[in-house]
Amino acid sequence: MDRKNTVRAAAAQIAPDLTSREKTLARVLETIHDAAANGAELIVFPETLVPWYPYFSFVLPPVLSGREHVRLYEEAVAVPSATTDAVASAAREHGIVVALGVNERDHGTLYNSQIVFDADGRMILKRRKITPTFHERMIWGQGDASGLRVVDSKVGRIGALACWEHYNPLARYALMAQHEDIHIAQFPGSMVGQIFADQMEVTIRHHALESGCFVVNATGWLSDEQIVSITPDQGLQKALRGGCMTAIISPEGKHLADPITEGEGILIADLDMSLIVKRKRMMDSVGHYARPELLHLVIDDRPTVPMVASHPSSSHIAPTGSNTDGHNEHTDAAFDRNADQRVAVLRSTAG
Repeated sequence: MDRKNTVRAAAAQIAPDLTSREKTLARVLETIHDAAANGAELIVFPETLVPWYPYFSFVLPPVLSGREHVRLYEEAVAVPSATTDAVASAAREHGIVVALGVNERDHGTLYNSQIVFDADGRMILKRRKITPTFHERMIWGQGDASGLRVVDSKVGRIGALACWEHYNPLARYALMAQHEDIHIAQFPGSMVGQIFADQMEVTIRHHALESGCFVVNATGWLSDEQIVSITPDQGLQKALRGGCMTAIISPEGKHLADPITEGEGILIADLDMSLIVKRKRMMDSVGHYARPELLHLVIDDRPTVPMVASHPSSSHIAPTGSNTDGHNEHTDAAFDRNADQRVAVLRSTAG
């Protein structure tokens, strides 16, 4: 696809409504409108903004978190659903690419999911965080590598990772190897304090430099009233402040606008896409600076499934996308994955 010369990008640092998915969604739709009114062609929202990031899990012991966990289930987002339809419609109406973090409910499990809508409203990416961090493991299930994809959009090739996935160099390299132009980063914000913001800034600037891409990062925000509603303990409330670094970074590792570190707001910057070539001419991590004959990444990008039929019934109609022999390619791939997990297989490649 033809790359645009300049892309106007926006990163939103806003607070969720901690009582209602619909109220948080209304905030998202309003922010999309405001960003588009300022000429934005891409907008990025914080990690699991809809309905809200599970801040409670960071400050409450597991024995006391059940009620809030259930409430998160009740307000979580099915994909697709009326919630995703509303965001798709807003993207289409305003001609803007939207990257949104959601708590996705898939039957009995919640996932930290990133969804990207192209400017025509099509959902072009849905991925799940591959390993939830620390306290999050009590809340979300694990994703798989099927979402480690870079997708074409109106504004260029987009890849996405959530929070500490940026500390997984192989996950980052998977996206780099697919030549992302714009990297979507999403963090919760309003956690841990200034050290979290400092670490976040180092992380996203390093990825921009290493990938030779732009990074658009969004973090969430909590008001004092919201913090008190999560925990009355003043000591624990300190753990729910700071840690905000909504920023837009160039392939040269530079801030393109002053980051938002407190309060709510929309950060907007113009991305000069020629800077990608300028950076990669000097250092292309997956091109002339790579040595794939010495070091390369192998990724298992097959979706994981909880059950596969080892002998599909011939009486069943072959699903769309099946092979001509009657076997479903996705089922076969999943069965192969299960076999891989049961049997140690030594693979060697010709040198």
